[in-house]
Amino acid sequence: MMSWLTSFENLRHDRRAAIVATLLIGVLLAVFPFVIGNTLGNSWLRILDFALLYIMLALGLNIVVGFAGLLDMGYIAFYAVGAYLYALLASPHFGLHLPIWLIIPAGAALAGFFGALLGAPTLRLRGDYLAIVTLGFGEIVRIFMNNLNAPVNITNGPQGISGIDPVHFGGLTLAKPLTFLGITIPSLHAYYYLFLALALLIVFVSIRLENSRIGRAWVAIREDEIAAKSCGINTRNIKLLAFTMGASFGGVAGGLFAGFQGFVSPESFNLMESVMVLCMVVLGGMGNIPGVILGGVLLTLLPEFFRHSAGPVQIALFGKILLDPEALRMLLFGLALIVVMLYRPAGLWPSTTRRREFKGEANDVLKEGE
Repeated sequence: MMSWLTSFENLRHDRRAAIVATLLIGVLLAVFPFVIGNTLGNSWLRILDFALLYIMLALGLNIVVGFAGLLDMGYIAFYAVGAYLYALLASPHFGLHLPIWLIIPAGAALAGFFGALLGAPTLRLRGDYLAIVTLGFGEIVRIFMNNLNAPVNITNGPQGISGIDPVHFGGLTLAKPLTFLGITIPSLHAYYYLFLALALLIVFVSIRLENSRIGRAWVAIREDEIAAKSCGINTRNIKLLAFTMGASFGGVAGGLFAGFQGFVSPESFNLMESVMVLCMVVLGGMGNIPGVILGGVLLTLLPEFFRHSAGPVQIALFGKILLDPEALRMLLFGLALIVVMLYRPAGLWPSTTRRREFKGEANDVLKEGE
């Protein structure tokens, strides 16, 4: 696997090969939903759409955790903010049906504001203490949404908000098949292309941030905050910017989720969702954008693969189902995570810097043993 990743990274130095590889990946991504839909069915195509949403979330959290080194356990709260804003502004709940081009930027701005609101009182916290505070923030937002139905019904409480408008652009709605140049594009395919376009936009922004002065300042804070401050970096503003930028990506993904699902409730934004997104970043490779994308895809598809295969495998081996497929799915998923962390502690696709760090730590351990 390492040789394959090295070959992929070498494409950066071969411009012609990089262009050819980009075109091939573009063609593959364009035809992918038709291949999945015709072979595995619409259920897996829907899972693929959710994978793109999780990639957006993981890329946003990667700014906070991977670039700036700030452990955020309540990131799903910003996902909830974007989803509920879309639900309130594009549903019969308040009788508002605003267009998506207005709601999505508003959701990103509101989630970014909440990100700064979370970051401001936690500037002096690091490690476990920061994780506990952010975890509490995520639970506060979920409980707040769950109880904001009295005395004035705003979020409809635990019943959630239904009848949310699907994503539409004027008279063009993605809830129905679209016809483009004589080709009929089903609804799930149309959502796939929309999510893919926005995910690619977020990837582009993340790459630009990583290679900017701000990105280098985040990395400096991650490596040694005191040294970064001594070099003249305004650590307060830079950390707040990390929380704000990461949260805004979560707000975008949340708005798209509400339009795609047509229903939101507090149960969709529990602690397990935050843990899953954090696992995508850590297991994929913190600070490495391709690694985070890989982690998002794998940790979205693996649980569903175990869900669909746990029952048939038991029937083939024992003639009956001995363990509930849902419980067995989580057990197998957990075992897979443990194996990855044991043999790939830097992640499946770590950045070059983290790879060198882990190699250096291994060499230090060997020297101490000698």
